[in-house]
Amino acid sequence: MENQAEKQQRETGQREIRIMAGNGCLGSGFKEASLRRGIALKPHVIACDAGSTDSGPAALGSGTPKLSREACKRDLRLLLLARDALDVPLIIGSCGTSGRDDGVDWMVAIAEEIAAEEGLHFTLATIKSDQPAAYLQQRWQEGRILPLAGAPAIDAGEWDRSHVVGMMGTEPIEAALRQGAQVVLAGRASDSALFAVVPVMQGFDAGLAWHAAKTLECGAACAVVPAADGMIATIRDDHFDIEPLDLAARCTPRGIAAHTLYENANPFLLTEPSGVIDTEHARYSALSERAVRVSGSRFHPAERYSIKLEGAYAAGYQTVIIGGIRDPHIIRGLDALLPKAQAYFDARIADLFQGSLKTGDYDIHYRLYGKDGVLGQAELQRDEAVHEVGVLITITAPSQALATKIASFVAHVSAHLPVPEYEGIISSIAYPFSPPEIERGASYRFSVNHVVLPDHPCEMFRTHLMEI
Repeated sequence: MENQAEKQQRETGQREIRIMAGNGCLGSGFKEASLRRGIALKPHVIACDAGSTDSGPAALGSGTPKLSREACKRDLRLLLLARDALDVPLIIGSCGTSGRDDGVDWMVAIAEEIAAEEGLHFTLATIKSDQPAAYLQQRWQEGRILPLAGAPAIDAGEWDRSHVVGMMGTEPIEAALRQGAQVVLAGRASDSALFAVVPVMQGFDAGLAWHAAKTLECGAACAVVPAADGMIATIRDDHFDIEPLDLAARCTPRGIAAHTLYENANPFLLTEPSGVIDTEHARYSALSERAVRVSGSRFHPAERYSIKLEGAYAAGYQTVIIGGIRDPHIIRGLDALLPKAQAYFDARIADLFQGSLKTGDYDIHYRLYGKDGVLGQAELQRDEAVHEVGVLITITAPSQALATKIASFVAHVSAHLPVPEYEGIISSIAYPFSPPEIERGASYRFSVNHVVLPDHPCEMFRTHLMEI
């Protein structure tokens, strides 16, 4: 049976495939008018990422999606209806923000509700990406789990402590599509793989397919002005064209080229499980005021296939205190005051809890916004005069109750730091809330940033097909 690209070539003499991105992240919204225009352009596949590590480790550690169920259901409903109208595949990756198995189940329940409400029928494939501790332990012992740059030091016990997912490439998604899936709800996945899979499996140039996919993965974030909206790319034999679905938005050669800088240490070499996208010789030209043509991209297959691992665990419970300081004497003295306060807290906490709580069991951290609060020691303007700082004090402890008990003591003492320029007690920090202690709940940390070398690209993922 001929694929859609072959049918296009037979009917028009020109081989092309069109891929539509709903937006940069399912649940962040898009304009319905943009989607209608996308449908009119008759894409051969619709894809949308649903996850990210941008918001930190909480979604992976807790299993709680970042975006609301209502927002995700709104976007998924419109994409499912578009898929039904076009009769093309719909691919959603990293379901539930983190791509955990329960995030996939969460998205399946939403899809089932929509199908019942709209009278839709489709073959659904779920691809799950949670990694069992026994499998990871085996690969670790075999020396087939390797750290990425800056990865934390880990030991064999990490696989039992952390919730770990594997980031799939195109291969598990392609296998599901070949089995007849019309909708794919995947666990943790390479964002680009969602958009590259169909053109790659239909034989389009891998360099162009992967580069187009990399550009599509964030939706209209690379458009002028960046927005949560849709994009469409048309891939042909020697180039791809890309434009936003919103007629009021536009793409520029500079903006499309600049997107290779996003989330990449090297803008010319972009690593995927199966190889490296090489954009060093790519050429970007304005096709119109709204569209850009890209050519010259390459793809270098990997010598050894690898799957990125992401892991997170609950590191304790946090209570935070927010305050502000505007006194110049206090601001100038903070570098000396805070280490003294920390030593005082350690001594008093040991006394208050009668030795049951040791220094390493909790953490008290001051962050001074307006004075190295964002960049810390890397701040280049740290010697400039500061007239006001915001203070964020974070207390992390084994339980929420303990974190709050420590915080109440820290908040009281911090409000009366001893300043050499003043005699007697002073108020050193102004608190905007009463009480100043704010319970944050569980705190999570990323623990795994490694790759595993599998025997097969699909061995770490579990696919199930069902009729919805």
